[in-house]
Amino acid sequence: MSLDHRLAPEHEELRRTVEAFAHDVVAPRIGEFYENHAFPYDIVRQMAEMGLFGLPFPEEHGGMGGDYLALCIALEELARVDSSVAITLEAAVSLGAMPIHRYGSEEQKREWLPQLCSGERLAAFGLTEPDCGSDAGGTRTTAVRDGDAWVINGTKCFITNSGTDITALITVTAVTGRNPDGSPRISTIVVPSGTAGLTVAAPYSKVGWNASDTRELSFADVRVPVGNLLGEEGRGFAQFLRILDEGRIAISALATGLAQGCVDESVRYAHDRHAFGRPIGANQAIQFTIADMEMRAHTARTAWRDAASRLVAGEPFKKEAAMAKLYSSEVAVTNAREATQIHGGYGFMNEYPVARMWRDSKILEIGEGTSEVQRMLISRHLGLPGA
Repeated sequence: MSLDHRLAPEHEELRRTVEAFAHDVVAPRIGEFYENHAFPYDIVRQMAEMGLFGLPFPEEHGGMGGDYLALCIALEELARVDSSVAITLEAAVSLGAMPIHRYGSEEQKREWLPQLCSGERLAAFGLTEPDCGSDAGGTRTTAVRDGDAWVINGTKCFITNSGTDITALITVTAVTGRNPDGSPRISTIVVPSGTAGLTVAAPYSKVGWNASDTRELSFADVRVPVGNLLGEEGRGFAQFLRILDEGRIAISALATGLAQGCVDESVRYAHDRHAFGRPIGANQAIQFTIADMEMRAHTARTAWRDAASRLVAGEPFKKEAAMAKLYSSEVAVTNAREATQIHGGYGFMNEYPVARMWRDSKILEIGEGTSEVQRMLISRHLGLPGA
């Protein structure tokens, strides 16, 4: 595999387009949405008009005919300005629509993908539970076959895009039986929004990502047609592991964008802020700090592009995805801390983007597999004893 991760002309054109949108449309308005904990419907609508929600999907199902690399490029550019809009896109595409694309029947694809690719509707991924985070195999939500329906009972938490006015469906993992060894047989089932028995809680009060939608879901005898089973019964565990492997590359791109955004804001502030009669950027301590921030962001970008290139080429990518996600998320936290320090007291004021970036960064070390889980996966791929 070539180690040259410079973008092809079509990918570079996409990057420039999303970069301009992020700075011209998102940056001037997102602060108000963020502080009011409001979902930015108008911004999401414009993202939909640009085709961002259909980037990695085939044209026959309403997509743009691009690839996963294109999606990640868009995520990085959005996250350079704001992570709430970036995670809305990431969750809608790599977690919400991607399971239908990967595992759905042709009929399911025709029914759901066009509206998801257009961005007119959003999809959510119902995996995490109150007592089941990193231990995804410990799923307690159940789905019992009753004639021509599945009857679902359980609770899911921290589910992005699950309660917006344009949410179309949630793909839910549930135990549908037991294997011969007694282990749970987990399947994935599509639950349309508004289905009787599905209760969508009020939005969480979060530390960050305040302009994105995150809620708890309760399922009380929720009945959906048997045909809403996604892929083979009992293959849900393997399905969501693949979805999470891919999603880690997307989160890595998002984290890289946040890290690069911290550099952008710090360079700007180092020019504008004067102390002791000169710009603070003239101080070598500030210069070296920002240089280290740029080095970390560049290295994180190389890591996620390597993983994405392997995915697109059909090559093994799980280890590379875990390394990219681990490194870039920790880089995002470090760069956010350094950028806040450079801004001093102003970095603690919400009117400055770095304050938002600081609040948004920590979840990147937790969501879609904690840093500890990534280290477990890397150790396992190295064949270490007991890993």
